[in-house]
Amino acid sequence: MGRMKGVSEGLIIGITVGVVIGVLLAVGILLCFRYRRSRAQIRSSSSRRASTVPIRTNGVNACAMLSNSTTGQESPRELDDRASALWIEGPGRKSMISASGIPKYLYKELQKATSNFTTLLGQGAFGPVYKADMSSGEILAVKVLSNNSKQGEKEFHNEVLLLGRLHHRNLVNLVGYCADKGQHMLLYAYMPNGSLASHLYGENSAPLKWDLRVNIALDVARGLEYLHDGAVPPVVHRDIKSPNILLDQSMQARVADFGLSREEMVTRNGANIRGTYGYLDPEYVSTRSFTKKSDVYSYGVLLFELIAGRNPQQGLMEYVELAAINADGKTGWEEIADSRLEGAFDVEELNDMAAVAYRCVSRVSRKRPAMRDVAQALTRVLKHSRSRKHHSKRHPQARTDDESVDLEGSEVQSSFSGLQREESVGSVNDLPDV
Repeated sequence: MGRMKGVSEGLIIGITVGVVIGVLLAVGILLCFRYRRSRAQIRSSSSRRASTVPIRTNGVNACAMLSNSTTGQESPRELDDRASALWIEGPGRKSMISASGIPKYLYKELQKATSNFTTLLGQGAFGPVYKADMSSGEILAVKVLSNNSKQGEKEFHNEVLLLGRLHHRNLVNLVGYCADKGQHMLLYAYMPNGSLASHLYGENSAPLKWDLRVNIALDVARGLEYLHDGAVPPVVHRDIKSPNILLDQSMQARVADFGLSREEMVTRNGANIRGTYGYLDPEYVSTRSFTKKSDVYSYGVLLFELIAGRNPQQGLMEYVELAAINADGKTGWEEIADSRLEGAFDVEELNDMAAVAYRCVSRVSRKRPAMRDVAQALTRVLKHSRSRKHHSKRHPQARTDDESVDLEGSEVQSSFSGLQREESVGSVNDLPDV
């Protein structure tokens, strides 16, 4: 009897131990399966993201136009700052830069092309910029990250990764990079006419003519329109200012310096404020949330800078607010015109452009127009200007209210800098709140 009891107890204990071991094995198998499935999803997601990157053709003159039918994401992507930093600074960043399609140059090659870095073109926050005469015959600008730069290696990798997939005739063209001998350099197509700031404020520069200022304003608008609505995912520049607008051999403007740029995101606990005093969106300063509309604000400041020829860091916006008291929103802005123009400007064009600029610098971001609407409005300004000039001798008359820059629904076709471009039209005085 006692022997049978002992056997049954041993059997129960054995079965219990077996069941426990079986459960543990099953849990382990389940966890392993879920881990492998999550890894597969991550790889799949990465592949899908890579497939959305536009194909880029390298070279000095590589560019692409933003189609009228191209539309970007209207609502910002919600990303985490930490995730973005890992994407830029993670262990695979070197391989990602190689995959960007941007050619890599050797230090000794650039040392020779710049005559041992003596052909200085200028100095920026990133570091010095040198002119490079390459053995291929190309002339490039080499931007060198200095050891005491306010920007750093993170901005370097960020700019390479971004410009590796962005291509438009109104963006500066990154043609290569160098990460060799402990040095970090970015290579761009050489812009022989320098920066917009150098023409507005340079003592030895002739004043920019009014027509050229309007064309530059439209160039920059189109470059930003591409970033906001043509890039996938959308990109915010974060540092639009006259020193970052470069002019090529035909004085066509290109947006430069993407070190602070990033894919658009919404962050409620943003880091320290980045950007340039005088161009900063006041809503960004108070909320630490930088969106497309923050770029629109900076662009509005740039428009007033073109109109007034006054530095934003020296009271430009205070000057504008005083003028706005006397202006009715549509007219009266000519009093802030750059004195260097000596009155050689189209008053109606100036008022139209200032009206657009004033909408862009609204302190409430939702009241600012989208860059697509701004580009269309400025195109309409140029169309009316050409029409007035063409008929002024035969039919001298003032523009009627029906001819005001109201671009609410029709389409026009305009030519600019020898290029035929079709543009849908919006409204200067009644730009939509987006």
